[in-house]
Amino acid sequence: MNKNKGSLKSTIAVSLTNYLDAGAIVAGASGLTLWKDYLSLSEGNLGWLNALSANCLGAAVGAIVGGFLADRYGRKAIYTYNMLIYMVGVLLILLSTSFPMLLAGFLVTGISVGVGVPASWTYISESSEVCNRGRNIAISQMAWGIGPTIILILGTLLAPPTGGTGSEGMLFPVVESVAAWFGVVGQGAALNVFSSRIVFASLFVVAVIAWLLQRQLDESKEWQANNTSHFSLLPSPVSLPTSRLMLKTLLFLAGMYLSWNLVSSVMGFFQQHIYETAGGLSNEYANMLSVGQWLIIIATTFVFSLIVDKVNQRWLYFTGVMFAVLAWVLVLTVGINSLAGLLVFTLLWGLQGGISVQSFYALWASELFPARYRAAAQGVMFFIVRGLSAAWGLGFVYIYGEHGEGFTIAACVMLGLLLVSLVIGTVGAPNTRGKTLEQISRERYGNEE
Repeated sequence: MNKNKGSLKSTIAVSLTNYLDAGAIVAGASGLTLWKDYLSLSEGNLGWLNALSANCLGAAVGAIVGGFLADRYGRKAIYTYNMLIYMVGVLLILLSTSFPMLLAGFLVTGISVGVGVPASWTYISESSEVCNRGRNIAISQMAWGIGPTIILILGTLLAPPTGGTGSEGMLFPVVESVAAWFGVVGQGAALNVFSSRIVFASLFVVAVIAWLLQRQLDESKEWQANNTSHFSLLPSPVSLPTSRLMLKTLLFLAGMYLSWNLVSSVMGFFQQHIYETAGGLSNEYANMLSVGQWLIIIATTFVFSLIVDKVNQRWLYFTGVMFAVLAWVLVLTVGINSLAGLLVFTLLWGLQGGISVQSFYALWASELFPARYRAAAQGVMFFIVRGLSAAWGLGFVYIYGEHGEGFTIAACVMLGLLLVSLVIGTVGAPNTRGKTLEQISRERYGNEE
């Protein structure tokens, strides 16, 4: 019982990394139009913000570095220092007065997020009991849903009036008061962007709390048992059969996750912007719709956490991705301008977010590699996935257009990517439920692990 409580406690502490990961993405997304107006940004500028952020390339670079560091120097070493980098990035964003400063903030924050992701998923898996490994991974993903929900609620409450004449958030007077402290008075983009600055300030506060909690974590016992050298900068040699199996595993996991993440990354960063431009919603109502979606994701993830260690994971994966496929079929048939269609899309996309490909990726990636290479392998995959997501984000803004005129073409591409993820994940789903990490590694790699 005590061990169970201990793993849950460490899971919650580590899960704050997911809160801050998703929070950084959605904080940028919810205020994207505000920063665009304030700094007179083009769609191309928005594409670069997405490409270098926690959503894409920034996280990709951080992950490949953080994965190797976590395997070489331990999971705890990451938690001791990485959150300080996150704080610097968030400070750059909330104090930004130019596009280069804003871009630098998104990049630094993204790198920090990437560094923490392989260590967090690995640590949760290694500190979990066999019967709770999927549950604990799901709890960490629940934090990935709670972060956007809180950020979007805050963004809705702080939202400025649309076009200077529309309805404003209940807490917009707070925005005006804070802006006045910095000498910004009167209506306009310079005032409105303080709504986004306050949202990022909330992430800074959570990052401080996360840093204090994660510094108190014990090192992973499995890492201590399998670590052969704390100071070598090069990975240990891998035999040819093992390297082939690891490559095959990399391709499977990266394939199922990449095809899904290309869609999810666009939705994570551009969803509110799409609702406002192609859907014609105000910033406030776009945020409200997204809040409803994230509440569905949290509720579905909770149910997922209760059943993932008890049911056939192959068919659970299939069910989750099918919700995503149906969501985009609906968009293509009903259209983005239909409120009814948007509401049903929000429901379906929320259901798939709770039975998320990312949850299965985090679970299987931490199970299918030996302990000595576990975080590094995840870092490599995360680098590939988020790096290619950055390229797709740059391409998406040009396909989409300034006012959403290319949305139908983009939606067709999204649907095709989700079908690829559905096939790869369903066919290749491993049978690891109910097995210890040591047992899984021994079955796959023999005594070399």
